[in-house]
Amino acid sequence: MANAFAVTNADKKREMMLTQPVQRLILRLAIPTVISMLVTTFYNLADTLFVRQMENDSMVAAVGIVLPLMSIIQAFGFFCGHGSGNYISRALGRKDYNEAQKMASSGFLYAFLFGAVISILGLLFLNPLAIVLGAKTDATLAATVDYMQWILIAAPLMTGAIVINNQLRMQGNAMFAMVGLTSGSIINIVLDPFLIFSAGDRIFGGAVTMPFGAGLGVGGAALATAISQSISFILLLIGMYRSDAIRITLRAFTFSSFGGILQGGLPSLARQGLASVATTCLNHAVGLYIADGVIIDAVQAAMTGVSKITLFLSSALIGFGQGFQPVCGFNYGAGRHDRVIEAYWFCVRVAFVFLCVLSVLGFVFAPPLTKAIAGSTTLSAEIASFTLRSQLVVFPLMSWVILCNMMLQNIGMTFRATVVAMARQGLAFIPTVFLLPLITQALDSNALLGLQLSQMIADIIAFFISLPIGIFVLKEMKSAHKNSTEAV
Repeated sequence: MANAFAVTNADKKREMMLTQPVQRLILRLAIPTVISMLVTTFYNLADTLFVRQMENDSMVAAVGIVLPLMSIIQAFGFFCGHGSGNYISRALGRKDYNEAQKMASSGFLYAFLFGAVISILGLLFLNPLAIVLGAKTDATLAATVDYMQWILIAAPLMTGAIVINNQLRMQGNAMFAMVGLTSGSIINIVLDPFLIFSAGDRIFGGAVTMPFGAGLGVGGAALATAISQSISFILLLIGMYRSDAIRITLRAFTFSSFGGILQGGLPSLARQGLASVATTCLNHAVGLYIADGVIIDAVQAAMTGVSKITLFLSSALIGFGQGFQPVCGFNYGAGRHDRVIEAYWFCVRVAFVFLCVLSVLGFVFAPPLTKAIAGSTTLSAEIASFTLRSQLVVFPLMSWVILCNMMLQNIGMTFRATVVAMARQGLAFIPTVFLLPLITQALDSNALLGLQLSQMIADIIAFFISLPIGIFVLKEMKSAHKNSTEAV
């Protein structure tokens, strides 16, 4: 099924992955993925920054309330993208090119179908969905619906783009993936102010006067996202056909491929799905422990800003890990466990040092960062500053948690990868966000402190869950490599 040109290029790619020094390979593959992640998360940050210029905490809170929906859309995109991409890299390591093409086509079509179902159901139940996601006041509900409808319309293209991006990366074509993602992100940043504001509006403290604009408010931010995601989808599709990647074709689709997607993608579905549930739980916990509507909006706006900032800070780590993934998949598929272990420890060391530096800088500059992003009031900025600093104290531990999850998912250890994927936002955060406020109240403090410390405590728990799992798997691979070497 795979043509001779694709097979020849795949052979060359496989040889490169199995013979070049892993440090050099990872760094080369990570540069475009780090850039992609930084630009992509920066546009998410810029989205909130522009919405904040409307001086309305309800609108900033709406962006945070829609985050669970975005996480669900991304969950199905990553489910199919990581599931098919991990399978493809291992198949290429085994030189099984026909199976790789079946998986590429099936992963994309399943993702597009999932996105279409989410879009139709979400548009049919807009208001009830906004309430379920955590909208607590009338103003926030209206803003949430306004923002959410455009995201739902673009859902099929968002899931499709995620799949193509991951398949390109997992085949070592990170440059094409970078062009597709960064182009869409830059377009989003450019469109944001012109769709959000009207002509004559003054933003950034009056420093900028808008020459023209559609004046769509928070809905304009979502429309900019929908347009940019559509453009990214088109560019990624072009990149796939212009690179040496396995092609997506309708005739290669098979229902039987779903098992492979499930094996490789279940951890991503669990991680992103629980991220959605966790954010929703946070929104509801705020309403449970805080009665005043103005304070509720301030807290939700603060938490939205902190989540965007920490996502941006961790994006470089995720991009670096994405440079590790194809190296891991190809070598594990080829039985080169020694190279997988070497690559993993190299990434953990580099990532830990990098996150330590970021944590110190973020801790020092937390007040101006949160003032610019997290809500429009002094109260929301103060809440966000303390919350951000508490998370940064344990931030370097994420180097192990994230890379461990990537490795386990890449090598097909579905159950263990799923446990690690669920640890941070599911097993740890969801109970913590409801229980910790009760504990802080019992200690003569207030429930808000418990909400602010919830993510920090959850990150510590996640680290201690993932640490023994990762170490045990590394020992298993070391033993398997030793046995195979002795057999030879």
